Formats: sequence, structure tokens, C-alpha cells
Amino acid sequence: MTATDRALDLSRAAAAAAADKLATTIVGIDVSEHLALTDVFVIVSAESERQVGAIVDEIEDVLRDLKSKPLRREGQREGRWVLIDFGDIVVHVQHDEERAFYELERLWKDCPALDLGAVGTEQGGR
Repeated sequence: MTATDRALDLSRAAAAAAADKLATTIVGIDVSEHLALTDVFVIVSAESERQVGAIVDEIEDVLRDLKSKPLRREGQREGRWVLIDFGDIVVHVQHDEERAFYELERLWKDCPALDLGAVGTEQGGR
């Protein structure tokens, strides 16, 4: 099983929104074969807490225009790692330091990487 077309469309839109707000890195991982709850992780990093917040706001605005509202959001107050669950995709927006420390891409290295077509996208991110 692979990610649905809807999940891929939302992931590309989220990646483009993050790129518009100058995300440091953008990585897509197809987790559909390993998780029943979502199809794609989009992992984004930024240099500052303020930039993390701007990226989160832009992603939510862009995905809302595509009729996708967040089911859950965690970490907004700290501004270092915000998780936004849209159902089809889960977006992790991390400060660069959190991304380097937690290395989510390494934890999901057995899953296929996605080219999300956005500036800043790392093919595989690994």
C-alpha cells in the first residue's frame, strides 16, 4: 500500500507552503505501510521559533484552502516542535536543533522517501 493521491497532494501543498516561509529543510516520508493512522510524514525545519510559527500558520492556511483542517496540533506554545495532524498527513515543524537531535528521518529510514517538489526538499532527507 502506498500513500493516497490526496495525501500526496496535501504533502506537496504543505511543502510548498513551508518553502514559501523559507524552511531550512523539507522531507517527505511515506509511512502508509507502517502506520494505519496516516499516510505521509512531512518533516520541516526552521532556524527560529518565530519562523516555526510562521511556517505552521502558512501550512494551516494553505491546507485549509484545500478543505483539510487540522485534527490535532501539539507543541504550539513552545515553538520548537509543532506537530499538526491533518489525518491523511502529519506535519512536523521543528527548530533546526530539534531536527538534528531527534532525527525523525532516521527513525523512519525503512519507509520510502517522497520528492515533494519544493525548494528545500531533501530527497530522502537521510
